[in-house]
Amino acid sequence: MRTSSALRLAFVASTAAIALSSAAQAQEPAAPAADGEIVVTGLKRQYFGDTPVKEIPQAVQFLEGKLLDDLNITRLDTALELASGVSKQNNFGGLWDSFAIRGFAGDENFPSGFLVNGFNGGRGYGGPRDASNVERIEVLKGPNSALFGRGEPGGTINIVTKKPTFEEGGHFAIAGGSFETYRVEADYNLPLSDSVAVRINGSSEQAESFRDTVETQKYTLTPSFLAKLSEKDIFTYELEYVNQEVPFERGVVAIPTINADKTISYKLGAIPNSRFLGNPNDGPTKVEVLGHQAQYQHDFSDDWTLMLGAGYKDTTFKGFSSDPELVYNLNNPIAGRQRLYADGRTLSRQRRYRDYSTTHMVFRGEISGKLETGSIVHNIRIGADWDKFKIKTFQTRYRPSAADQSYAIDIFEPNYDIVAPTPTTVIQNATEIQKAWGIYAQDQIEITEQFKIRFGGRYDDFSQDIDLRLNGTNPRASYTKFSPMAGLVFEPTPSVSLYASYGKGFRPNSGVGFDGQPFAPETSKSYEIGAKFVTPDGRITSTLSLYKMKKDNVLTTDPVNAGFSKPVGAAESKGVEFDMNAKLPAGFELFLTYAYTDAGWATNALDPNFAAPIRKGDPLINIPKHQGNALLFKNFSIGDHEAMLGAGVTHVGRRLGETATTFFLPSYTIAKVLGSFNITDQIKLSADVNNVFNKKYYASSYAALWIQPGTPRQFTVRASFDF
Repeated sequence: MRTSSALRLAFVASTAAIALSSAAQAQEPAAPAADGEIVVTGLKRQYFGDTPVKEIPQAVQFLEGKLLDDLNITRLDTALELASGVSKQNNFGGLWDSFAIRGFAGDENFPSGFLVNGFNGGRGYGGPRDASNVERIEVLKGPNSALFGRGEPGGTINIVTKKPTFEEGGHFAIAGGSFETYRVEADYNLPLSDSVAVRINGSSEQAESFRDTVETQKYTLTPSFLAKLSEKDIFTYELEYVNQEVPFERGVVAIPTINADKTISYKLGAIPNSRFLGNPNDGPTKVEVLGHQAQYQHDFSDDWTLMLGAGYKDTTFKGFSSDPELVYNLNNPIAGRQRLYADGRTLSRQRRYRDYSTTHMVFRGEISGKLETGSIVHNIRIGADWDKFKIKTFQTRYRPSAADQSYAIDIFEPNYDIVAPTPTTVIQNATEIQKAWGIYAQDQIEITEQFKIRFGGRYDDFSQDIDLRLNGTNPRASYTKFSPMAGLVFEPTPSVSLYASYGKGFRPNSGVGFDGQPFAPETSKSYEIGAKFVTPDGRITSTLSLYKMKKDNVLTTDPVNAGFSKPVGAAESKGVEFDMNAKLPAGFELFLTYAYTDAGWATNALDPNFAAPIRKGDPLINIPKHQGNALLFKNFSIGDHEAMLGAGVTHVGRRLGETATTFFLPSYTIAKVLGSFNITDQIKLSADVNNVFNKKYYASSYAALWIQPGTPRQFTVRASFDF
């Protein structure tokens, strides 16, 4: 650990220790019970409620912490590979989590939105999310704007973190593996009295990489505490500190060739996936996060509850990068600044420096409960929230002329000793403040035991205030949106439920147009039908869903004013998803997912980056039509010792690799094996091998010159101790 990092971590740890003496955090709902119901053991959850899963008119998938632990998953993006209909997107040089749900990814200039305990955890520049304190990941499919507000119509990811309990104990684990990866995790729970408990969770990881010259390090600390103030009152608090150093790098390239008819062919795999095409002298990009979550709960009765919450989060993001040029001219590749189109080996680059920061503050409140009108039961949820999000962006660039190739790199024989020029041209210097408040209401009506309907809606008031210091302008905009939703559930038998739902939503667009004003937001409509099945003993659960979505006001190039964007595009997605968890005889467990996703443009448009023509029906980037996972575990005993063996396979289909082109990433299928052995009731050894057959593949891309290669064969050995 570097000295500065150690001092920062020690400071945060001491701050947390002081805070731990004054209040406490309640326990979240436990894992889904056998019948799919979420068992509430203490703190209830705003927005979500405790409606049994089979009575919710939307597809819901749970990724339990135990499953992530068995698979040695340490990052959110790796965990989401197990979720049906979730596909990887451009991850901004490895510096954030980016994914699409059911084909829609959101704003490519920001990390994907996700929730942490119902608070927005994806806003800001928090780096790749660590999984060390994850109790469960909830994948809530379909439109959720009627409750959560602005967001993508495909679904919402909510991370439920580990919380204090009133049973003393802890967990310690150490792991090592390929590419000199070393990781330590610790988790300790301590009840201080019958009404106060604390929990401290943290991790440290340092690693090299299969990518040449790339090294990373990461530290996390998440203390939390619970105070049961009375039989009806609970106060909770959780702190989050993250320090990460990750090199910013755009991956590998597909070599382009311009044909006689001006079309382009691409050669993928001409260089090793280990080849680093950035500048090692850029050093790492440094990311820091300091966040707080607090909630107060008061139970008026067994049926009615008040929940008040607040959150505050700071993120910072600083560092250099050397990025391949993407702008090109088919008639004159050299004039288009990218020499690779001319000679097939010289990769033209520019150097950038980024200094980004964000602050996010939110307050929320909700009243929920049951009301009976005759034989009909109403499950009512009424709430409001307010948030303020401030984004500061400062970026400088060194961009050589088309004739100057002094900062280019030979992709076959890279020279890492090239002098790094200082980026002095300011290309970004702005502060944006987003403010929003909203009110929402939902009623799930139990008409009979078999038939239930849900109505809900949310009213949002949203404003943007942007200080563009480059041109001295201060564009502002505000608007209001109402997002309704409706759903119904019919249970013909105790094991089967059929559902249908409809919803509208919106998501703000970032930036300004030719008129200097912020863009109108994206709007969406979604339809979904499905069926859920659970056996009487709860050993087999499954969901089958069909959906169709469309969104408008997608940013494209302004057809009249070159160099500017305009929200005139439209996209649509439709598909089928299937999930199943099964505990089979003889100690076998099966985890199975499959998704068919048909996502494409719903109108002719121009690519927002290079004004290349997009035709109606063209696919959306990084969205495979076919995607699936299968995991099979066998639990058994060797003498008095428990053991497990497992194997899995992941398939991702062919998908578009650059918008408005014919460049596609090939499909891939990779396998994994894993096992564990309990030496004692407290000590467990485990091991896993990912990409067993060392398949060369490509995880995602933004362009043919920015491709993220997949990890080759990788093993991890882990020892854990429970106390």
